[in-house]
Amino acid sequence: MDEVTQAAENLNKEWSQVVAQLEVCVAAIESCGKMGKGAEEESSLPRLNGSAQDSLQLLNALQCRLDLLVEQLPTFEEVKSGKATLGSWKEKYQKLHVSLRNAKLQAKANIRKASQAERELLLGGGEESSLRRQILQTKTGMTSAAGSITESLRRSRHLMVQEVERSANTLSTFDESTSLLRKAEGEYQGHSSLLMRTCRLLSTMQRQDVLDRIVLTIGFLIFSLAVLYVVSRRVGLLALQRRLADAIRSGSVSAEDVASEVQHGPAPANPLTAPPVYGEL
Repeated sequence: MDEVTQAAENLNKEWSQVVAQLEVCVAAIESCGKMGKGAEEESSLPRLNGSAQDSLQLLNALQCRLDLLVEQLPTFEEVKSGKATLGSWKEKYQKLHVSLRNAKLQAKANIRKASQAERELLLGGGEESSLRRQILQTKTGMTSAAGSITESLRRSRHLMVQEVERSANTLSTFDESTSLLRKAEGEYQGHSSLLMRTCRLLSTMQRQDVLDRIVLTIGFLIFSLAVLYVVSRRVGLLALQRRLADAIRSGSVSAEDVASEVQHGPAPANPLTAPPVYGEL
């Protein structure tokens, strides 16, 4: 069976149930006041009227839903049957609306008659009138007591609703706090791993710093030794030049001999005698 056809059948069943409920409410409203208890039956009339109005609104909603489903039925025969059903529903709705209005008028008339009869009975004399007044006073006291109890229950219900809302807010706050704590725990774990990596990196940097200092110290020592060596060699050459210049000026060695020694190398030295200049050098 198609889904639209099944939905239409479900609407038809629901329509029948609501119509039966509304007819029961209309009959109950129409019978108000016939039992001779005007005040009691008048207090139940608003409840019956509200139930009937709810049923009428539900019937109207069912009509709108059927109107939307009729055009979606798969076959032409089903569409035609659905339109006919919708027309019969509208007629039934109008009849029930008129019946409800007539029932209200009848109920008001019956209640008016019952109230008039009770008033005449109360104003009259005799034992029956006194008994009736006592019954009415008892009912009035019971009604006031029931009203106070109802008001107390209403206040208790209101307090319970507030307490439930407060508990729900507390639970939601606890849930939010739990989620925040879980997020904080995850962030803390991430920071812990980051701190561990940072500590390892710092230890590596410290070791590298020590190695760099050692390398720099060794390099500085080698550089200092090289500078000292160069300076010492430079100072020795300068001293040798000054001595050579002094020897040339004093005449012990001529410039030509120095030039020839530079070009051809020094002359072979006599192991027995050596020139004075070489002894000085």
